[in-house]
Amino acid sequence: MKLALLSVTDKTDLIPFAEALQVKGYRLMATGGTQRTLSEAGLDCQPLETLTGFDALFEGRVKSLHPKVHGGLLGLRDQATHQAQATAHNIPWIDLVVVNLYAFEHALKTPGLTDLERLEHMDIGGVALLRSAAKNHRYVTVLADPGDYEATLEAMDAMGDVPDSLRRTLAAKALRLTAAYDATLAYYLQPEPFPNHLTLTYKKVRPLRYGENPHQAAALYVDTSQDHGGLAAADVLHGKPMSYNNIQDAEAALAILHEYDKPCVVAVKHMNPCGIACAPKLLDAWQKAHAADPVSIFGGIVALNGTVDIRLAEAMHPLFLEVILAPAFTAEALALLKKKKQRRLIQTTSAAPSSHVQSVSIQGGLLRQQTDHTLYETLQCVTHTVPDAELLACLAFAFKAVKHVKSNAIVIAKDDQTLGIGAGQMNRVGAAQIALSQAQEHAQGAVLASDAFFPMPDTVEVAAKAGIRAIIQPGGSVNDHESIEACNRHGIAMVFTGTRHFKH
Repeated sequence: MKLALLSVTDKTDLIPFAEALQVKGYRLMATGGTQRTLSEAGLDCQPLETLTGFDALFEGRVKSLHPKVHGGLLGLRDQATHQAQATAHNIPWIDLVVVNLYAFEHALKTPGLTDLERLEHMDIGGVALLRSAAKNHRYVTVLADPGDYEATLEAMDAMGDVPDSLRRTLAAKALRLTAAYDATLAYYLQPEPFPNHLTLTYKKVRPLRYGENPHQAAALYVDTSQDHGGLAAADVLHGKPMSYNNIQDAEAALAILHEYDKPCVVAVKHMNPCGIACAPKLLDAWQKAHAADPVSIFGGIVALNGTVDIRLAEAMHPLFLEVILAPAFTAEALALLKKKKQRRLIQTTSAAPSSHVQSVSIQGGLLRQQTDHTLYETLQCVTHTVPDAELLACLAFAFKAVKHVKSNAIVIAKDDQTLGIGAGQMNRVGAAQIALSQAQEHAQGAVLASDAFFPMPDTVEVAAKAGIRAIIQPGGSVNDHESIEACNRHGIAMVFTGTRHFKH
């Protein structure tokens, strides 16, 4: 008779699965709470202690760590010496293992727990069972996910036993689980962003229809070890699930939105803002953001940091927008915006981004850096013309915007509204010309923000011709004096931040 060992925290579908195993001739053995659950359901299930001869020790810390358990998992059934040792030590072969682990991730998110209380949720025996069974998967079926019970039973019905290919797949799944579990524990013990050995663990949320383009496969994963808020915690109130490009653009929009405290609206296309505006009322901010670039916003992503009411919904509804993200929608607004089936409505959390490290894959490796959460450390006016408090606020608005534009980047802004955005150009004066041409006559009296220093004074010259009043940029070029002299000739105020914001 085959032997199944069960030890689970998640008891989803446990009883019907165990019943099916018994029907198929398996003898059941289980640990503690799992054994009680099965016995109370009327199943014949032996406690693990009948095999080991030991009660659980140290308040349950040691239950399954025993030679009779791991010998029954690791022994090679086709080797005579292993068979002889198993017989000599009265070790039965274990043919199927059902294990899932203590919910350490849940303990991490549970408020009020001490460090010692959280560490009590570190699973030792379960991880060992999964690894032993996975190593010997030629003979042992290992199940770490209740979602695999049905497929396993169907394979048994169709083939008389679990086929080798499925056992190998299940073993790989179990090892991915233990790897993720260990990575979460290691990060909890020491949250080092740049360790010598980096193990990142994410859980698959869903496959995506495709990636950036239809010929690229893609999927969405979430970091389950921490509550990051943002898109990972957002609720889809209407429309199809977001695509790969939608998610990228929405993430960019939310990152920009978190820069501003006032009621704010951000419109994004291809991960670059096409309109950013703040105002005392969210409806006014929407109108300004739309007016900033009424062409590019078509088919874009819009994020707001306040409640979308019916008046705001009526203003947005006529326009084709792929995604609208907001922390709340009134019932009337939601009913109206839902009338367009292709539109996605996403309710976001208000939490600021908590991720402090970014990772980018490269061929054969990974780049990892601290997230750019700094706007600037200091402001230094370097020109004869000194900006007043109102102009400084306008410069800060523009610098917050240019921080999130692909380099080389220039932003023209006035009155808490972007007027022109030059993104992703190979030279800085080219980016300035694009931004100024978009702003047109509205550039008169506006401010200009640059993500990096001016290597020569040409950007100042084109800004002066357009009527720019003030400039904010990091400074740091060996030719800074040329740009400063040009500003002084034209009566333009210029402020250095000392902080560059390249974005690739």
